[in-house]
Amino acid sequence: MSNPLLHQMLSRGELPRYDLIQPSQVAAAVDTLLAEARTTLARVTAPANTISWATLIDPLTDATERLGRAWGAVHHMSGVMDSPEWREAINSRLAEVTAFWTELAQHPDLFRASKVLEKQFKESPPKADDQTGRARHRALQNSLRAFRLGGAELPEDKKRLFAELQARLAQLTQKFSEQLLDSTNATIVHVTEQSRLAGLPQHAIESAAAEAQRRDLTGWVFTLQHPSVGPVLQFAQDRSLREEIYRKQAMRASEIASEGPQHDNGPVMGEILALRQQQAALLGFRNAAEVSLAPKMADSPQQVIDFLMNLAAKARPAAQRDLEELKTFAAAELQIADLCAWDVAYASEQLRQRRYAFSEEEVRQYFPLPKVLDGLFRVIRTLFDVTVRPVTGLTPMPIWHTDVQLHEIIRSGKVIGHLYLDLYARSTKRGGAWMDDSRGRRVLQAGVQTPIALLTCNFSPPVGDKPTTLTHDDVITLFHEFGHGLHHLLTQVGELEVSGINGVEWDAVELPSQFMENFCWEWETLAYMTAHIDSGATIPRTLFEKMIAAKNFQSGMFMLRQVEFSVFDMQIHMALLPGPDEAPAAIGKKIEEALWRIRRDIAVLIPPDFNRFAQSFSHIFAGGYAAGYYSYKWAEVLSADAYAAFEEAGSNHYAEVGQRFWQEILSVGGSRPAMDSFTAFRGREPAVEPLLRHNGLLQAA
Repeated sequence: MSNPLLHQMLSRGELPRYDLIQPSQVAAAVDTLLAEARTTLARVTAPANTISWATLIDPLTDATERLGRAWGAVHHMSGVMDSPEWREAINSRLAEVTAFWTELAQHPDLFRASKVLEKQFKESPPKADDQTGRARHRALQNSLRAFRLGGAELPEDKKRLFAELQARLAQLTQKFSEQLLDSTNATIVHVTEQSRLAGLPQHAIESAAAEAQRRDLTGWVFTLQHPSVGPVLQFAQDRSLREEIYRKQAMRASEIASEGPQHDNGPVMGEILALRQQQAALLGFRNAAEVSLAPKMADSPQQVIDFLMNLAAKARPAAQRDLEELKTFAAAELQIADLCAWDVAYASEQLRQRRYAFSEEEVRQYFPLPKVLDGLFRVIRTLFDVTVRPVTGLTPMPIWHTDVQLHEIIRSGKVIGHLYLDLYARSTKRGGAWMDDSRGRRVLQAGVQTPIALLTCNFSPPVGDKPTTLTHDDVITLFHEFGHGLHHLLTQVGELEVSGINGVEWDAVELPSQFMENFCWEWETLAYMTAHIDSGATIPRTLFEKMIAAKNFQSGMFMLRQVEFSVFDMQIHMALLPGPDEAPAAIGKKIEEALWRIRRDIAVLIPPDFNRFAQSFSHIFAGGYAAGYYSYKWAEVLSADAYAAFEEAGSNHYAEVGQRFWQEILSVGGSRPAMDSFTAFRGREPAVEPLLRHNGLLQAA
């Protein structure tokens, strides 16, 4: 049988066969693709080779894309179908794959050839209407910068050291994710007394009962996955139950975790930070934050800190009022005189219900997942004139789990892309929500290679014969991730390196995702995408108006919390410079201490001393957000201002404004600077006022 990682996963026209790939196939496929890529690299950089886009970039892109797509599939399967076999498979070739990408980033002959190509572009620059030429030039400029950031200009001994550091970092980020998932799965809260369930929504009780049955236990089992933890913290009247589950989640992957210290991420994050700072020093930067910002919109770490502290100053008065109101309410109405971390979500929900006369659980009944998807697809059709349609008639379906849905994206009667949806939480899937690409758009001689996106969430799975219902926050998450998917799927760029999300500055990549969130607060959208789980009725206008009134409930505390995380991320990568012989565990302790200092400077709500948030901060220790978590707040500025264009035009003109948003932002991908794309859409540079207005903070400022 042929290896699907070499054939069915890499076909340019067919759907990738996720149903066929197995961990046992990884080693042979990766070895083959690495060998092909190295052979191609040697051929296109040979001294006799003529240097042009067609002879240098195209064949190398062909080879590296095949490797990237196969390895991306392996990484994806490890993230959504975790098992000892998948872990062994990914770790068996992680060092080799990392070494190749480092080798590519440092390859002297490729670097020289790329500089020759850049000279050709300068001597004969592409014309304004030459979209392909301009996209290629942008891709080449990004590549030259990547060479410098990848150590291509270092002397040979330092190149080798840089490569060793890169290989070790790849191992550590994988280990961080694995230990967090293991710690999450290692601990449960087992409830045997029904009285302790008072206040919990019925869906949460049913899910906990089903989890107990799966584990051959009596009663109810709550896991540390968010769909299980969230309802307990928000609704459980039993304070001891809230405290138990909060403590266990807050201590995950730490030296004090419930299951013991074997999954402690403290030393891991300490070593990650030390190696990043060592790499920065090798490249001639003062710190890892400067390296991270080199390809981003922001000019310097201090500029980012100033931006964040400005937001903090505007949010703090509202945040302080939020907290004082909550404490007063908890003491007077809930008899909680000492408001603790495990009381905050519960007291907030009770205050919200008292003030606005509705509960999150009441709202949830109107958002069955199939209806939400219909409403989301309707918004996409209105804004961008594309149809999202389920794929039917395939036997077998090319999916990795029965939960997965497969959709095709249609414009003008043609399929322009595909989307895999994996929406339910399970123990084999890492937490959170994200979008990955399975295949990028390219224009080839044989035709257009259409893009494929992978969208993953962790919603509560259905229990019994009723569909899953979503909280409004879940709905916002779904719209957010679809924004990323649209950025990838609706591109019109034909050069892989800058099509879709490729080549987009990291602090602008959240613009489409956060932009899509705004439509979750529109009456016309919610009226179409809601149907009560029992009666089928649309959400009442009175309930919607209560939701709008409550939209900015505790927005000051929420913004301050995000600023806290962002400043922490930037500060440790800017100012925490470990000594050469400092132990990883000691650096991990310094990272924790830095977080506490920043909390005391910024936060109004301080967690208990056993909280080990940093040990589960995957975005910066295992994702792409190191010294870049601020991107969420900066992209909120961009997205709020972009949505303001729709507000100004009115809903009758959404299609017209949506066409411009697609044309100037989504379609161009990374083929031009993000600021150029934004100003082309908005007619000016971004303003912060729409963000403050949308969060109800203009008066508070």
